[in-house]
Amino acid sequence: MGIQERVMTTMSSKGQVILPKAIRDKRHWPAGTKLIVEETPEGVLLKSMPVFPCTDMTAVFGMLRPTVPALSIDDMNTVIAEEAKRRARD
Repeated sequence: MGIQERVMTTMSSKGQVILPKAIRDKRHWPAGTKLIVEETPEGVLLKSMPVFPCTDMTAVFGMLRPTVPALSIDDMNTVIAEEAKRRARD
């Protein structure tokens, strides 16, 4: 469906609008798809809601339990020094 093509739909008394099948198929929006409704100066914009909400590291930091015991500072320094030597050779 191009920009020039216009499709008309009608709003129900409950405020429901049916999106044409061609648009739903093109966007891969099956029944039950959650949409974000955004008001813009040009009209209303519909976007599919992301499957996972946007997060940052501070929101998830510490959620996973370690599977091995933590290294001591001395052990970490040893590993860092060994890796630095390895990289210097490469």
